[in-house]
Order: sequence, then C-alpha cells, then structure tokens
Amino acid sequence: MPEDYRVLIVDDDFHVAKLHAAYVDSVAGFLSLAPVGSASLALQAIHSLRPDLVLLDVYLPDASGLDLLQQLDVDTMILSAASDAASLRTAFRRGALGYLLKPFTADSLSQQLRSYARYRRILGQAGVLDQESVERAKRALIPGDVTPSAKPRSATEAAVLESLVPGEQYSAAEVAMRVGVSRATAQRYLSSLADDGAVDIQLRYGTTGRPEHRYGLPGQ
Repeated sequence: MPEDYRVLIVDDDFHVAKLHAAYVDSVAGFLSLAPVGSASLALQAIHSLRPDLVLLDVYLPDASGLDLLQQLDVDTMILSAASDAASLRTAFRRGALGYLLKPFTADSLSQQLRSYARYRRILGQAGVLDQESVERAKRALIPGDVTPSAKPRSATEAAVLESLVPGEQYSAAEVAMRVGVSRATAQRYLSSLADDGAVDIQLRYGTTGRPEHRYGLPGQ
C-alpha cells in the first residue's frame, strides 16, 4: 500500500489547527503531522519532517503566510480567512496549489486533499508525460472538475471498474478476488481509476491497526 501523504498544518490558533488535523486524518491516504503555529516553527518542521503538503494560514504571529510561501520548496495550499483578491493573486503567483477560505467544512477540505492525491498520482507516473497528462494534472487540483481520460480502458481496468457494485465499498484485496488478479494489480488499476474520478477512495476504521482504504463508485 502506498505511503500516506504527510501534511503539516501551519495555524496560530491551536483549536483550529487541531480541528483541521482531524479533518486531514479522516481522509484516506493522508496523515497529519503535529501542527505548528508560526512561520519560524513551520520552517523548522518542514526542514526536519519533510512533509508532502503544507496547509498554510496567511495570518501568522511572526510573518505573513504569503511571505513564507515564497520561501517554501514544498507543495502548499492556503487555508485562510484572507478573502481579498490581492491575497489570492499573491498566493497563486507564489505557487499555492489551492486556496480554501475559512471557515470550511470537513468535506470541503476532504475534496481538496483528494484532488491533491489525484494530482500526485498523475504526476507520479514513470516516464515522460504527454500533454493530456499535463492537462489532467491541472484539472485534478480543482475539486469536482475531473474529466475521465479519453483513452480506451484495458480489459483488466474495465473488469476492475465493473466489479464495483453501486452502494458498496471494497478493499483492493476484495477487488482482486472478484476480478481474479493479484492485489498489486488491482491496487494499480484502482489508483488509475481514482485519477480519472471513476472511483472514490474512503477510509474504514477497524478495532486495531491502520484504517483500511475502501474503493467504490462516486456518490455512493
């Protein structure tokens, strides 16, 4: 199973940061690191922990998050109450992958994170990308704007998709058994289908151990 994306939350409000960390941990494939509350602590944490994604507030006690943003060499999304056009333009000009206005719901952040996961999977493909992949990666960052690939599905990929019953969710191992392929093969095709938006990924918590990734048809 792929490693979870490790997320650093930078917010000076401890209670808000804790809430957002819980939102992150509820999304399949994501793990929240201990939040930090200042720009200086963020730089230290990024240097030592090497997160995959930073969720950054604009209003920090020792610096503007927008000024910090231009110093970072890590994927970053802005989570802030700063709703003026200048802040948004600055954030995107300095490399923010997304901008979510506070207050927001757990579902809104979940959609942003799932979009980021699709973006990473598309750009994680081996070899040289074609223009279609570039456009899919750009669209993937916009929640709800995922367009299925125009390329025809292979027989195995089609079989994996057809094995999913509406209203039900399955593990990669269960899909593998239904289709008659290895778990690794099922996992690979499920990830590809998730990139296209044809499959949703959810978490199911058991009594012990890590939560299990479950796959189903969108909207189920």
